[in-house]
Amino acid sequence: MRTSNPIFSRWGTARDAGRADAYTRVAAVGATGVPQPAGDYGTNPYASAGDGAGSTSVTMDDVVVRTATTLGTVALTAVLSWLLLPVDEADIGRSYGIAVVAAFVAFGLSMLQSFKRAPSPALILGYAAFEGVFLGTISSATSTYISPGVVVQAVLGTFAVSAGVLIAYRMRWIRVTRRFMGFVVAAATGFVLLLLADLLFSAFGAGDGLGFRSGGPGIAFGVIGILLGAAFLALDFKQIEDAVAYGARREEAWLAAFGLTLTLVWIYLEVLRVLTIFNSDN
Repeated sequence: MRTSNPIFSRWGTARDAGRADAYTRVAAVGATGVPQPAGDYGTNPYASAGDGAGSTSVTMDDVVVRTATTLGTVALTAVLSWLLLPVDEADIGRSYGIAVVAAFVAFGLSMLQSFKRAPSPALILGYAAFEGVFLGTISSATSTYISPGVVVQAVLGTFAVSAGVLIAYRMRWIRVTRRFMGFVVAAATGFVLLLLADLLFSAFGAGDGLGFRSGGPGIAFGVIGILLGAAFLALDFKQIEDAVAYGARREEAWLAAFGLTLTLVWIYLEVLRVLTIFNSDN
């Protein structure tokens, strides 16, 4: 698996020529100096002649700390935007405008990071901050005007989906292979294209677009989005596991945090969509 999040993240791409030349399928010696399994790759995708000793290799603790930092930034700016930005009817337009601007800035920063050759903590944390502003504003407006209490349900739902995927991955009920990754990428591409078509139809006077914002079709579309998010999360777990096993550089922990944050935001938004539609119809 050469990408932890195929749509945005470029974790583990072939950035450095000759990175895997010193490794074989039977046994590979990682940066820790001990044999490493070749796994799905024939060679070590993180190997580099310039790698240092084991002290420079990524560990699970590195991933946990960077992920906590990134998600903490999202949560902090979300709470601040919820508390500080107005959501009364007189100023709701301004709040939505801020949310849209924050969403575009977050998307731009995520794309910049995706096409960089190395992880940039500043870009990743900047993305997290603006994503938090977007999530806080949208969540506040949704809870105030559409479905009170839905945000708490969406957060709990996101935790439940994440925990379920982690358990299934650790128990090997989910096996991440190249075929699995190809299927997820193809399904996600179709999902995004449908979402864009829905937005275009809605923008040019087709009312509710393709009908993915309400009723049964909206709930079904959201459930598919949640399942895709769960699949991306399994890809992220696989990439983290491989990075630690192969002795990837410590800086790769930032890419793990980036990919996990993207995926968890995706899952939260889809859970919020499904619960909002369901609560509105009942």
